Amino acid sequence: MRLRRADIERGFDLRPHHTLVGVVHIPSAGVGPVQAIVQRVIGALLALLATVIIVYLDREGYSDNADDSVSLLDAFYYATVSLSTTGYGDITPVSDSARLVNILVITPLRVLFLIVLVGTTLEVLTERSRQALKIQRWRSKVRDHVVVIGYGTKGRSAIRSLLGDDVDPSNLVVVDSDQTMLDAAAALGLVTVRGSGTRSDVLRVAGVQRAKAVVVATNRDDTAVLVTLTARELAPKATIVAAVREAENVHLLRQSGADSVVVSSETAGRLLGMATTTPSVVEIFEDLLTTDEGLAMGERPVDPTEVGGSPRHLADIVLGVLRRGTLYRIDAPQADALELGDRLIYVRKVTPPDGVGD
Repeated sequence: MRLRRADIERGFDLRPHHTLVGVVHIPSAGVGPVQAIVQRVIGALLALLATVIIVYLDREGYSDNADDSVSLLDAFYYATVSLSTTGYGDITPVSDSARLVNILVITPLRVLFLIVLVGTTLEVLTERSRQALKIQRWRSKVRDHVVVIGYGTKGRSAIRSLLGDDVDPSNLVVVDSDQTMLDAAAALGLVTVRGSGTRSDVLRVAGVQRAKAVVVATNRDDTAVLVTLTARELAPKATIVAAVREAENVHLLRQSGADSVVVSSETAGRLLGMATTTPSVVEIFEDLLTTDEGLAMGERPVDPTEVGGSPRHLADIVLGVLRRGTLYRIDAPQADALELGDRLIYVRKVTPPDGVGD
């Protein structure tokens, strides 16, 4: 009981792994139906061929009621009726060695043959066990990941941005109550957790207590506040980024524990207004916000050779300097001389993948 209470205090979800099947989905390499059928047919043929070879090599130990000799065709015939469990009894093992081989070799091959033939049914029956095992392995290893709560328009955009910044899909977890959204996320190879982000048990399953960052991308501002409160309670040290529709709710998200708040409607409205007078500026903004090609925002540490110099004199276009958790814009006097340990917010050139844009 002491161990269980300690685990609860540390924020671990103690539900057995098999109870999370259907709640947590761990991506796996998919096999198409045609490929699966071909694999099973090949497996069945190999089992059949192995049985034929065994019977034919030991044909002196078998008796045929028709002519008392076993040919290669008879070996194929015996293998077929034996593996399919038909067993007409016209060809039988009579020697001790043949009977021993039937017990130790052909019987396991018969079981293997049946497993291959009914593989689809067995696959359904064993899927829960495999998923439970994968969930157990994932929960024991997941650390310093990013949890995205809500896979609507904002959540999908956040995921695309993270993937564009070379974040490993295995380090991303999506939480949503809509199975359709979760299926779309799983198609990208992401781990998904079904449930409401306002519930602490769901967030524990997603490993929020061990996450590096949490992205709150819900559709409602009141939901975002509750999710942020729950996530902050479970993960005091994680970076929480939240999106709200209305600027008047920013302070609520800040008080709830959000480190950064993005006002989606106000930002979109500002870009719409700018597009009527300076559409080219909006194009640059859109370019900076996408990570596929062109320009993008980036962050990097200061090189030792740059210490003491001004960021205005660097080859990169520097927009700000992050120093001991405080961001200084490029025009701030604190940013005039770079220090060791500073990080630069700059504009970087994005190289499109091979074959893109040809």
